[in-house]
Amino acid sequence: MFSLEQENISTSSSTKVPIKYGELIVLGYNGSLPNGDRGRRKSRFSLFKRPKANGVKPSTVHIACTPQAAKAISNKDQHSISYTLSRIQTVVVEYNHDSNTDMFQIGRSTESPIDFVVTDTIPGSQSNSDTQTVQSTISRFACRIMCQRTPPYTARIYAAGFDSSKNIFLGEKAAKWRTSDGQMDGLTTNGVLVMHPRNGFTEDSKPGVWREISVCGNVFTLRETRSSQQRGKMVESETHELSDGALIDLCGATLLWRTAEGLRRAPTLKHLEALRQELNAARPQCPVGLNTLAFPSMRRCQGAVAEKQPWAYLQCGHVHGYHDWGERGGAGGGTERECPMCRARGPYVPLWLGCEAGLYVDAAPPTHAFSPCGHVCSEKTAAFWSQIPLPHGTHTFHAACPFCAQQLSTGHNHVRLIFQGPVD
Repeated sequence: MFSLEQENISTSSSTKVPIKYGELIVLGYNGSLPNGDRGRRKSRFSLFKRPKANGVKPSTVHIACTPQAAKAISNKDQHSISYTLSRIQTVVVEYNHDSNTDMFQIGRSTESPIDFVVTDTIPGSQSNSDTQTVQSTISRFACRIMCQRTPPYTARIYAAGFDSSKNIFLGEKAAKWRTSDGQMDGLTTNGVLVMHPRNGFTEDSKPGVWREISVCGNVFTLRETRSSQQRGKMVESETHELSDGALIDLCGATLLWRTAEGLRRAPTLKHLEALRQELNAARPQCPVGLNTLAFPSMRRCQGAVAEKQPWAYLQCGHVHGYHDWGERGGAGGGTERECPMCRARGPYVPLWLGCEAGLYVDAAPPTHAFSPCGHVCSEKTAAFWSQIPLPHGTHTFHAACPFCAQQLSTGHNHVRLIFQGPVD
């Protein structure tokens, strides 16, 4: 969907088709950022094979403030990771060029080493200005992904990214330790969490277990809170390889990793548009006003509500056109609407199609809506995301709509929609 500058793309000589490793999709934006995708700041980022490898791998380890350590830190052409153990002791690990991998960096910083700029996701946010007031919890240089340049193009994730001086600094307060083989490792302040759904990203997917990834790519159980100095237990049976459907949480934004192969199986925007037209061709009607309803075009999958937009009572799923009657006092002083068809009380909201094709686990028609936001997708997609616990804040988890990031209602988090066909 998005093209990268040609110089960042390597193509196979026979076909001239760019070799794609995969894509990262930020949850909560339904296809594009509120004010549009620009440059390195967008809702979806494609990782293509680079013309020239830019990966790095660890080499020499320097202890304390030796001249070699100081030289490694100050050398702008030398990648290094510095572990500050105390005021008088620092361990510096030099990283050398790796011709077998391509490195992609993700973070909040707009500095040039960051390939994909990610800011905090505000649930249901309609404009980027909504996000400016929040104190960000996403690290400026949050993580890096290394992709193998040869098949099967394995992608591996590591916490922390290199800054403009090609350094990563883990200060005194960061969790860090010496491993059994004498190497150093550590965790970033708010951590990088990864979850691989069981059964991959398919109709049969089930939630996996959230883990934390270290600076060297080791896998750990979660800390008590995101910024605790006490690390979790190492999980030696698991790796930092990203499989299709892996979720990456940067403490403020959650990304979905889709492999190139996984995307080939996923529905396309064209397919979703065909499903929308099919829905509208059935001429669903408001059972009360008897006016014909229509889902707005895919370009307008968020924003101002259209005149013919379908609305639904999310307690029962009955679809109507907009009307301003039936309001009832709800629990906790909020307002609820009473469905004129079945008298069920609950939220009454406009329906929006989920336009981000990469979030669908199948290509079935959009029949279900998330509650309370009203985003519509296939039944299995709604069922999958309804049971995925997404990190929220520093130590809580809850299910959220993948299209707008709004927390889902407890218990009744998605509903089958009941459309009325034309009466004539």
